[in-house]
Amino acid sequence: MVKERARILVVGGGYVGMYTALRLQRNLRGELRRGDAEITVVTPDPYMTYQPFLPEAAAGSISPRHVVVPLRRVLDQCDVVIGEVRSIDHAARTATVTTLATEEGAGARGLTYDELVLAPGSVSRTLPVPGLADHGVGFKTVEEAIGLRNHVLEQMDIASSTRDPALRDAALTFVFVGGGYAGVEALGELEDMARYAARYYHNVTPDDMKWILVEASGRILPEVGEELGRYTVTELRRRNIDVRLHTRLESCADRVAVLSDGSRFPTRTVVWTAGVKPHPVLAATDLPRTERGRLRCTAQLSVDGAPHAWAAGDAAAVPDVTAAAPGAECAPNAQHAVRQARVLGDNVTHALRGEPLETYEHKYAGSVASLGFHKGVAHVYGRRLKGYPAWFMHRAYHLSRVPTVNRKARVLAEWALAGLFKREIVSLGSLEHPRAEFELAAGGKPPQEPPKNPKG
Repeated sequence: MVKERARILVVGGGYVGMYTALRLQRNLRGELRRGDAEITVVTPDPYMTYQPFLPEAAAGSISPRHVVVPLRRVLDQCDVVIGEVRSIDHAARTATVTTLATEEGAGARGLTYDELVLAPGSVSRTLPVPGLADHGVGFKTVEEAIGLRNHVLEQMDIASSTRDPALRDAALTFVFVGGGYAGVEALGELEDMARYAARYYHNVTPDDMKWILVEASGRILPEVGEELGRYTVTELRRRNIDVRLHTRLESCADRVAVLSDGSRFPTRTVVWTAGVKPHPVLAATDLPRTERGRLRCTAQLSVDGAPHAWAAGDAAAVPDVTAAAPGAECAPNAQHAVRQARVLGDNVTHALRGEPLETYEHKYAGSVASLGFHKGVAHVYGRRLKGYPAWFMHRAYHLSRVPTVNRKARVLAEWALAGLFKREIVSLGSLEHPRAEFELAAGGKPPQEPPKNPKG
């Protein structure tokens, strides 16, 4: 039993935020029922996105609604606030929150708390590349994934319907920047989808399309090891994907991708997946941070030197107690995030009850990556897998990790149906501006292009 009434504020509704709140909800079920504790979750979206499934959602293998988990259904004993934390004064135990009502003139909302859990995740790390803000698209949200799928199919429609060779070439050129998980998996799945879709176009073939992967370092997928990284490069090039290592994107202004090796590609598609950085809200707190901007944490997942503050996931620099090298930190990935959330939820409960804290300890098990339908690589517990076995392991692992039995069943059913029926190749880009037809009928002017950022 907690010593006194506790107000717990969870910032973020992603991996760590949702799993930590869920763990707290289970641990403190009696206290929540009696009113001795309350949990508030502040998140910009009313759902948690299972990001490893974004490439398959973009390729049409999984329905978008099955990639997200509704927070209000899962966290039924928590107060879920849809908004963003703008600043935190931990010394005063207060957080400033803006919500949808703020835009209507209600003003920012102040929340007070006793225990703070920071799990805002990360945002795309961009560079001052000319034209990137105007023409680039990220790959971190379900909106971006589905928008990119619609965009690729629309470019194939443009290429099929134009007689302008320059426009056709630009429409069928797709540039992906970043050779990590997000870039390689998104490229592999979308290229696989477009290759399949080309059979339904009378004048577009897979050979007409140019898929280019740009990576600044000398290898891709460093998480799976050097050998599998080289295999991935070979596999992608065998599919006529142009993999350019030791190369940077210098500019994409005027819809022309200019690379550091001097190459120029007219293109209407630039996908930016070149890394992430800590969420900006961390800079608006009075909590200690590392030189990379992450919160300095202990092995018990508390913020170092800040009592009653906790963090995990991308926002936290957590010591890796299993590493041989001193000062090593846990990698900011889903494998650590899910496990850290369990320990974090338990430790907050222990702290409220005056019990000893647990130490987070997990030896990295390995990595799996999909390169398209029936294609993948995996390095798990020292064993290397390629092709279909790796692809199957990728699906099995992530199916076991996606939250709720409901989502597991729906995803499994979709995979089973996909094996029996043909792949969907419909573009629903008009969903991005649903009022266009009515505005035209009412005498207004429909939007010419979808908004640059689907989340506003």
